[in-house]
Amino acid sequence: MNHTERKKEFSAGGVVIKGGRLLLIKMRNLAGEEVWTFPKGHLEEGETPEAAALREVREETGLECRILAALLTTAYSFLRRGVPVDKRVDWFLMEETGGDGRALTPDEVLEKRWASPGEADGLLKYPSDLGIMKLLRTENRI
Repeated sequence: MNHTERKKEFSAGGVVIKGGRLLLIKMRNLAGEEVWTFPKGHLEEGETPEAAALREVREETGLECRILAALLTTAYSFLRRGVPVDKRVDWFLMEETGGDGRALTPDEVLEKRWASPGEADGLLKYPSDLGIMKLLRTENRI
């Protein structure tokens, strides 16, 4: 790979809201720091963003959900082992429909919690997550 080459990645995630509270998960970022965020993950071969978002929420939180609306698409770049990565994430608003709440990827998810919008403001650090919070308020969803 030459130095001008950039890797492109596509992910999808879910913003699950129940009773005015948002479902957050705590994970480790690339630097090994613990961060609160919304559940998301990579699209698998042939998978739609909607299917990936539902699968990732199920895997990371143990909850079955349904999509209420497409929220927004975020795009950002970062370095992974010195390689620039351009990432696009499609976000969907969801509601819980079932599931036992046991993560299928317990090694990935350190903790999960239902947070009030105020708590989420204090926990979330990623600019894209804060942008989601702003949009949710603008659309009067929280």
